[in-house]
Amino acid sequence: MGKERTTIEVGGREVSLSSPSKLYFPDAGVTKLELANYYVAIADGALRGAGGRPNVMKRWVDGIAGEPFFQKRAPDARPEWLDVVTLSFPSGRTASEIVPREAAALVWMVNLGCIDLNPHGVRADDLDHPDELRVDLDPVPGIEWPQIVEVARVVHATLDDLGLVGWPKTSGSRGIHVNVRIEKKWTFDEVRRAALALAREVERRAPTIATAKWWKEERHGVFLDYNQNAKDRTVASAYSVRPLPDARVSTPVTWGELDACDPRDFTVRTVPARFAKLGDPHAGIDDAPCSLESLLALSREQEAQGQGDAPWPPHYAKQEGEPKRVAPSRAKKPDGEAKGGGRRKSTMPLVEIARSKTKDEGLAALEKWKGRHGAILGYLEPADVLVDAMRGRYKTWTRVRVNLVHVPVAERPAQEPLDDDYDARIEWGGGADPRKAAVEKKDDEP
Repeated sequence: MGKERTTIEVGGREVSLSSPSKLYFPDAGVTKLELANYYVAIADGALRGAGGRPNVMKRWVDGIAGEPFFQKRAPDARPEWLDVVTLSFPSGRTASEIVPREAAALVWMVNLGCIDLNPHGVRADDLDHPDELRVDLDPVPGIEWPQIVEVARVVHATLDDLGLVGWPKTSGSRGIHVNVRIEKKWTFDEVRRAALALAREVERRAPTIATAKWWKEERHGVFLDYNQNAKDRTVASAYSVRPLPDARVSTPVTWGELDACDPRDFTVRTVPARFAKLGDPHAGIDDAPCSLESLLALSREQEAQGQGDAPWPPHYAKQEGEPKRVAPSRAKKPDGEAKGGGRRKSTMPLVEIARSKTKDEGLAALEKWKGRHGAILGYLEPADVLVDAMRGRYKTWTRVRVNLVHVPVAERPAQEPLDDDYDARIEWGGGADPRKAAVEKKDDEP
């Protein structure tokens, strides 16, 4: 028996879809065909966010029950009408990435197993100058929706004061994204520096609920991830479906809707009707691109006050003026203090629980650890559990740690053998340990 196939006609093109009845979201009962039809229904909005931009493909060929892998290079076997653009990377390598420009391209990407859309912050016609400032509000564990909205309100007011227009959307996970369309005049480094200035200003205005601190062990409340604006970073775009059991969607909203909306209401099955009835709240985002001059002026003011650059992600080259790229818990003691032979001494009492192939396996190891240390669980706060997705060669693996800072010193458990110790070197054919160069990723990232 031949493999099940169907054909979707859209925009005058026919796109073949293999295994249309495959369940991509088992709990919600959403099939591959339903996902493709979703993207056809909201194509105008999705292309406003991801269209005309190079996209990294995150392929879930077995649906969300399987493991995804990242594919930057467009496959050689592709329709001649599908556009690509060649990007260059610091390593000297290049990759031709998909540039969707029509609904048929979105369906073609779904056929390859793409659930979410992950565009770069640049247009294909100018790869050196972003046209979008991305404000990513990432709550630490335990922070609920009202506080995230409260921080978004501070972002809105700050942008207004600086003469910029922010367009909010749910992230499709736990956070909020605010996009600012900007003129294509500034480099990636300048856009990132503007995002850092904004994050610090929001933290200054709302220090108890917002933070610009890069290291997870220092964060509280809602983190404004300025590094989402660094070159080669991608973020799930407007109307992107997220790989969550309920097939949730990163949905554009108005500022007036934020307080009352519930992100769980926006799914593959509800958003098309909303789009048909209300249209796209971000329809005007391209009409009046903003200037970054006010944010860059703020950045210069902050620098004059002693606030220079902030840490970059681990896989980026060390930047001029960047502080030491080491978490506080691993920082060396200041000069003049005993250094214990030059080894780093923890300033945060972290214990590592697991290095796991999947997040579920890492969380299962965490539960085993909790079972052995039930007496201290009452001291732990949600933000004390650090779950990091670490990028391997093609996939991510999960590191789980616990910060014991709120546990009385005498009751703190010692470091134990890991409950799960996945060796990520197998992805690299067994070479040097890739964990030394692994990249911390948030759950909202591609």
